[in-house]
Amino acid sequence: MSYTVHEVAELSGVTIKTLYHYQKIGLLMPESIAENGYRYYGDKELKRLQQILFYRELEFSLENIKNALDNEPDRLNCLREQYSLIKAREQRHAHILRTLEETIQHEEKGVPMSKEKMFNGLNKKEWEEAIAGQNEHLQEKYDYKIDTSEIDADAMNKKANEAAEFMSFMVTSLKNGVSVNDKSVSDAIEKHIKFMQQDMSIDANGFAAQTRFLMTDDFHRKMMEDQQTGLSYYICFAAENYAGKLI
Repeated sequence: MSYTVHEVAELSGVTIKTLYHYQKIGLLMPESIAENGYRYYGDKELKRLQQILFYRELEFSLENIKNALDNEPDRLNCLREQYSLIKAREQRHAHILRTLEETIQHEEKGVPMSKEKMFNGLNKKEWEEAIAGQNEHLQEKYDYKIDTSEIDADAMNKKANEAAEFMSFMVTSLKNGVSVNDKSVSDAIEKHIKFMQQDMSIDANGFAAQTRFLMTDDFHRKMMEDQQTGLSYYICFAAENYAGKLI
């Protein structure tokens, strides 16, 4: 069955202007274009649009959505990855929603809310708990501890979202046998490094050194290998390849 651009817009809630833009950048092409210029979409295109919207919910850029979908032709694998990412976000939002509900109840009753509960799901405590295991390992093996006294929850959330996007892309590339020499992989690493440079001094060589550490350290290698077998090695080789190109 074929659908006009107007029908697709009505079904999906995506504006016609946005659908045209998706076509322009090669993200979502019509199944066919009639002689009169009318665009028609089939079931395959609707499924791709659904996956695009899932990624938009995760705040992926259009460029990264295109790369992710082009590098993961298996729809089921892609859906499973999207499910994992959205589930993680849902859990965080559930914490925030509970805090919001409790805040409303306290305001309605005119009862003061404890300062600890006021920031549940929003404050740095959850981040401190999240990296507690990593801190324990670093302190035990390297006599080093991450300073959590100045954690900025909002900044950490942005970093976590960007890292999740980067790791998702690398997992997909590895699963599909994309070479570490591929331009899409190099572009992803370059973008990731630029994001990291917003609040730290790091270049391609520094990132390559960081990935070598993550690959050789048991704790961090397991974290990556649990996501996808071979991921720590793949990212390390890709980072070293990228750094080598800049020499």
